[in-house]
Amino acid sequence: MKAKKIVLAVTGVLAAALVFLAVQRLLMPKYQKGIIEGSMIEEYYRAEEPHEVLFLGDCEVYENFSPVKMYREYGISSYIRGSGEQYIWQSYYLLRDTLRHEIPRVVVLTIHSLQFDESRVEEYNRMTLDGMNWSSDKVEAIKASMMADEHFVDYVFPILRFHYRWNELEAQDFEHFFSKDRISYNGYYMRCDVKPFTGFPPKPPLGNNLLGERPLSYLAKIADLCEEKGIKLVLIKAPTEYPFWYEEWDEQIEAFAAPRGLPYLNMIGNEEIGLDWQTDTYDAGLHMNLSGAEKMAVYMGRYLKDHYELTDYRNDPEVSAIWNEISTDYDNMARIQQEQFEQFGEIYSFGTTATN
Repeated sequence: MKAKKIVLAVTGVLAAALVFLAVQRLLMPKYQKGIIEGSMIEEYYRAEEPHEVLFLGDCEVYENFSPVKMYREYGISSYIRGSGEQYIWQSYYLLRDTLRHEIPRVVVLTIHSLQFDESRVEEYNRMTLDGMNWSSDKVEAIKASMMADEHFVDYVFPILRFHYRWNELEAQDFEHFFSKDRISYNGYYMRCDVKPFTGFPPKPPLGNNLLGERPLSYLAKIADLCEEKGIKLVLIKAPTEYPFWYEEWDEQIEAFAAPRGLPYLNMIGNEEIGLDWQTDTYDAGLHMNLSGAEKMAVYMGRYLKDHYELTDYRNDPEVSAIWNEISTDYDNMARIQQEQFEQFGEIYSFGTTATN
C-alpha cells in the first residue's frame, strides 16, 4: 500500500507539472505574426549548418544584412543573432551562448546600443532573453538586463509574466503550441515593401551624454572574449542616420578600437555600398528593405572576404545543400511579399509556410 501511495503521489506531481508547463507554453507569446522579432533568438538553435561569421546586435544587423545574399556572392556562411533593441550586455552573453555551440572566425558587432547605460523596455528584454536556452549565460544575461520592476522568477516561470494573456489568445497560440515556423533567414528579417526616405527631424545637440562606462565595459568584455577564443572582431555602424548617431560617440569608438587593432566601419554616407534611399528602405530611411539588405551584404561580404580567411561553402556539398534549402525559402518569401506589396501596398507574410 505504501509503495502504491508513493507511485500515485509521484504520478500526481508529474501530471500537475505537465499541466503547468502546457499552460505556460500556451500563454507565452508565439511571435509568429505582428511582432515576429521575438522568435529570432531561439531560431538559432535550429540551424544545422556551421557559421564562420556571427552578427550581433539590434535592428542595425537583423534588418540590414542578408546572409543568403552573402552566401550566394561569396560562399560565406553567417548567422545574425539579433533582436529588438539588443543591449550590449545581451550581445555579450549571446556571444558566450553561441560559443557553447560553435566558434566563428569573425564576429560583426553593431555599436549602436552603446548609447544605453541600462535596459529601457521590459518587452525588449523578454524578446531577447526568453528565446535563449537555459544556461549560466542566460542567468547572467537576465541579471544584467532586469529593470527595477522586473523579477528573476518571472523569467524562470514566464506564466507569472504572461498569465493575463488568457483574454488575448489567438489562433497562432494554438497552431504553434508544439512548433513554430521559421520567420527569419539566418536571423535576417525580410521586408520587401518600399517607403522612400523623406528626411529626418533636426539633430539636437548631444550635450554631455557621452557613451557610458557600463556599456563600454561590456564592449571590452566582448573584445577580450574574442581575443581569448582567436575570433576576429569587427565593429560597425549601419548607414542609417536615425536614431541619431553623434561624432562624439564615433570618436569614443575609434579611441576604443585603435589601441586594440580593431576595425571600425562607420557606413554613414558610404557611397561604395550603392544605397538608394528612395528604393532601398521600407520605413523612410530607418532600416533596409530586401534590396538594401542585399547591397549591404555584398559590401560587407566583400570586406570580410578581403580581410579574413573564410571558407567558400558553395564548394561543400553538405553545407551547400542546407543553404540551398534556406535560399529556396528566401526566394519564395521574397516573391510572396513583393506580390502582396504590389497588390495591397503592404506585406503581411513572414514565416516559411506563409501563402499568398
